[in-house]
Amino acid sequence: MTRDPVCGMVVDEKQARFKSTYQDHPYFFCSEACKALFDQNPEKYLGRPLAESALRRKVAIVGAGQVGTTFAFALMMSGLASNIVLIDQNAALAEGHAMDLSHGLPFAQPTAIYAGTHADCQDADVVVVTAGAAQKPGETRLDLVRKNTAIFKDLIPKIVEHDPKILLIVSNPVDVLTYVALKVSGYPAGRVIGSGTSLDTARFRSLLSQHCQVDARNVHAYIIGEHGDSEVPVWSQVNIGGVFFKDFCPICQKRCDENEKAEIFLEVKNAAYEIIEKKGYTNFGIGLALLRIVGAILRDENSVLTVSTLIEDYYGIQDLCLSIPVIVGSGGVLRHLHLSLDDTEIKALQVSAGVLKSVIDQLNL
Repeated sequence: MTRDPVCGMVVDEKQARFKSTYQDHPYFFCSEACKALFDQNPEKYLGRPLAESALRRKVAIVGAGQVGTTFAFALMMSGLASNIVLIDQNAALAEGHAMDLSHGLPFAQPTAIYAGTHADCQDADVVVVTAGAAQKPGETRLDLVRKNTAIFKDLIPKIVEHDPKILLIVSNPVDVLTYVALKVSGYPAGRVIGSGTSLDTARFRSLLSQHCQVDARNVHAYIIGEHGDSEVPVWSQVNIGGVFFKDFCPICQKRCDENEKAEIFLEVKNAAYEIIEKKGYTNFGIGLALLRIVGAILRDENSVLTVSTLIEDYYGIQDLCLSIPVIVGSGGVLRHLHLSLDDTEIKALQVSAGVLKSVIDQLNL
């Protein structure tokens, strides 16, 4: 096994369809697009020392609203990026946020923070797209999808013209827009990621940790499928420190019947609605979820995360983006993990996929 030098995807040399030779050394690629980029400028993808690349970590954020700027603040405080670029159609807004953030740099890690244009996506390790229209009163979800699809058809080509490494889509409905971004960009599947159910999974783990009175870091559980009302809790795979949930209940000494499990999941699924009703928007949770995903990319962690990615032949699901556990590293999504779901979970995941498919089929992509 080797890695595609362009996108970082793991490639089997024996099965790879795309290959180039440079200075008598063979290189293998996951797609024709990656091979073409390599052939144009091999030196761009070879030979940059790891230490140098770590010092030049660049993240561009397209959309300077609540989510984009909260993530920018979290990223600044983390010290993960050496360059943070804020891009918005309202240039003054992006400039104001960049100024405000940069004034706090004496209290944070050294970082260059500035407002820019789509051209500043050049050499970005990750472009985080939070831009898009919000749903208005009386507007249907499909109306919103069509509006944001039109925005993405205009926006994504302006970003990929400058060849950033990874696109991370946050705008809602995130699964549909991740699929749109993938089709419009022409990028290999692993380089276009949606934030997906990463936050839903964190909420699930948080509520289980409270219920079981165990540190959330020792709770392993996933929400998969659509980031939305049809998302699926994978109860069959929940474990606390390696002990399956059903076996942990006697240790926990709490009642864990189906009604109580349903209440926990309902709280997960409705969390965003409740937060929006109380404060008007969500920003802190998703901001930290984005930091986790971007951190896995910048540090090449090979972390298991539930992000939205292109699905092909997963319990009969094909050609759409939704969330399952995947391995995320510097090349984006490197591998899909195949969960052993029970029959109820398989059916629920297929229903969730059907919800997304019915929307995508109306977009004429």
